[in-house]
Formats: sequence, C-alpha cells, structure tokens
Amino acid sequence: MKNLKSVDPQIYDLIKQEEKRQSDVLEMIPSENYTSKAVIEALGSVLTNKYSEGYPRKRYYQGNRIIDSVETLAQERAKKLFGVPHVNVQPYSGSPANTAVYLALLDPLKDKIMGLSLSFGGHLTHGSPVSFSGKYFNIVPYELNEKGLLDYDEIERLAFAEKPKIIVCGATAYPRIVDFKRFGEIADSIGAYLLADISHISGLIVGEVHPSPVAYADIVMTTTHKTLRGPRGAMLMVTSKGLKKDPELAEKIDKAVFPGLQGGPHDNQTAAIAVALLEAEQQDFKKYSKQVVNNANALSKELLKYKFNLVSGGTDNHLLLIDLSDKKINGAVAAYGLEVAGIVVNKNAVPYDKMPPFYPSGIRLGTPAITTRGMKEKEMVKIAKWINDVVEEVKGDELPKEKESRSYFWKEFRRKVKENKNLLAINEEIKEFCQKFPIP
Repeated sequence: MKNLKSVDPQIYDLIKQEEKRQSDVLEMIPSENYTSKAVIEALGSVLTNKYSEGYPRKRYYQGNRIIDSVETLAQERAKKLFGVPHVNVQPYSGSPANTAVYLALLDPLKDKIMGLSLSFGGHLTHGSPVSFSGKYFNIVPYELNEKGLLDYDEIERLAFAEKPKIIVCGATAYPRIVDFKRFGEIADSIGAYLLADISHISGLIVGEVHPSPVAYADIVMTTTHKTLRGPRGAMLMVTSKGLKKDPELAEKIDKAVFPGLQGGPHDNQTAAIAVALLEAEQQDFKKYSKQVVNNANALSKELLKYKFNLVSGGTDNHLLLIDLSDKKINGAVAAYGLEVAGIVVNKNAVPYDKMPPFYPSGIRLGTPAITTRGMKEKEMVKIAKWINDVVEEVKGDELPKEKESRSYFWKEFRRKVKENKNLLAINEEIKEFCQKFPIP
C-alpha cells in the first residue's frame, strides 16, 4: 500500500511544513497543546474505518465488538479520573457537546441560558448572539466586574431575577480560579441545572492544581485537547448530584448526542481520548500540570515588570489576558507582530473593550504547549523579554477610525512587519531557542 508521500506529495509537504512551523515557534495560544506520539498513533489507526452508530452493546451496525471495548475503556478511564458515574465520550468537539446539553434539557425560544458574555471571556456556545445558542434560546449574559473578576453576588442577583433553566460556568479567557461551589449554590437556589464547561482547565483539574466542579455541577463538559493533551474531541459527564436532581439526566444527555445531534462516533478519536486519559492518570501529568501553572505565574510576574496590564492583575491557571490599551497598540497588531517574531498568541477582547472585535484591545496567551516542550520558569524570563521587545517594536501603528481605511492599514502594516529586521532577528533567536526543546 502506498504511503502519503507517494499518493499526495502536496498534502505530505504541507504537513511537513506545519510540523516544522510548530517546532520553530513558541505556541502560546492557551487552547493549543502537543499530543503524545501514542495519541497521534491511535488517531491515525484503522479505527477510522469503522461505523458505530449507537452505544456499546447497543449498536445499529454489526462488527463493533472491539469498538465497544475501546469506547467502554474510554468511559471507565474518564469516570475514574474525574470521579463521575456517567460519561459520554462521543461528542465531536466542545460546541456540539454544549449543544447536546441544551437539546436535552431546554425548549428552544422559551427556556433561558445564563452564561458568561463572549466579550468578557465566555464562549460562543454560552449564549453569544452570533451563535446558535444565542439565536435559539433566551440568553441572560453575566459579565466580569471592573477588576476583571467574576462578581458572584451580581451573578446571584441576576439568577434570582431571571430564573434561567441552565447556568453555565466556565470561560475561554478567564485567568483566575472559578468558585464552582458558589455557582452550585446559586443554581440550586433557583432550581437550575449547573453546566460546568471546564474545556480549558480539565487538565489542571485532574492534575490537582485547580478545584473540580464535580461535587457542585450537574453536568460537566470538557474538550479533550487543551490542557488535557488529547485529540480534538469532547466528553459530557453527568455527576452524582445531577442524577440525584434528575434520575433520567444521563439518558437525556446520551439521547441528545445520539441520535439527537450526531450520527456515528469517530472511533479513532475515542481511542485517542482513551490514551490521553491513561496518560493523565500518571504522576508525570501532575508534575506537568503544576509546571503549567508555575510557568504562567512566572511569565505573569515578568510581564508586570515591563508594565503590561494583565486583566485581573495576574493568573491562577494556564493563561494570561493582556490589555494593551495603554501600550498604544491593539491586539491584532500585537498578535501579528509576535507571530512574525515566532511567538504565536491570539488577539482577544478584554472586559469593557472599546475596540471592534477584529481589532480588540488585548491578546490571550498561555503556557500549556511550551510546558509540554519542557520549558520552565527561567525560560519565561526570556519569553517575557521577547514579548516586550516585539510590542515596543510595533506599537504606534494605530487603527484608523474610518472603516474604509482599515483594510489598507492592515495590508500595509503586514507588509511592513514582514520586512522588519528586528522582528526577523528575534525570530532567528527563537528558532535556535526552540531547538533545545523538541516537540513530542
């Protein structure tokens, strides 16, 4: 059988280019990570050939005896790792997983979802008006306070006033510990379900460096990449508390995933999730999770020395959100300049952002991927200096107020930055630096 290189040299070459890019840069988008070789091997296995509509021992296709064992193994490992009685490992990704919860429990255009506003660090599926969640359900958004922190008293007041059926706690750009206990108390006081979206922090939770929501939430959703270092996928977990509140909750969730939302599961993905869960059980993973947080704290302290404005003043987890307003630069400009220099972050809105979404005031960055490569606190000192050097190099390129001028500005800015000798020099430094920390 011919290999990829001989069958499709173009795709083979592009994959090799991407492999080199990942090796040569500092990947600091907090939702990205490097999986192990074992996870990739499972993901690229012959399990992709099988069709398995249904659940273990309840399939609509023959020939699933081995697949049943794979899926059951993934379920049991997740139950043990997170301490829950029921797990569905079939959701294709995080957004479909959250969709399944809403499909299982809510009446469209009638019931309310209360979630963190996208512009304050929430997710599209937590009720953004541009997402299905905001289009087909009544949304009650909550926000952060002026210090960039969750205001639990205000969240409680809002919940009592609006009586949502589901409260979603969790975020994509919140650098502090989430008080799941308080969220659980608020949800219980109004008879709402609590959905804890721990996609960003699930690896930190099993690594015992962030509190778990399992004792307080009814449903827990996590993606399996990010800090968990698995393949791109998701899991829906029903807790003992959830089953006590609603004995049919697990059945409702499973029916919403299949046949309500999806067809056959991606069996290769399920196997790769099982591998990642086994890896997360090991003592080395706890050391890794602790180092992720230590690195984020070290990076935070170094950036504060350069007078960067960190939303909430720092971090308790794996990510940092930086408001660049006082640096006379927007997040899009900074993110592009950093990429040219070899540091990959993402532009991001900050609380009470006055800039448009495509040119927000902030950047979001994190330490999961660089920690997987073996970097520690002393490396954060170098990285902070590079970040500061890049921002100082590109600041001053302010966005025109006229919309029609922005396309020209962006085109000219990118052309100029690509040719910037100082940024290109930093890029060479980072390439050399990255060779000391090979990717898995």
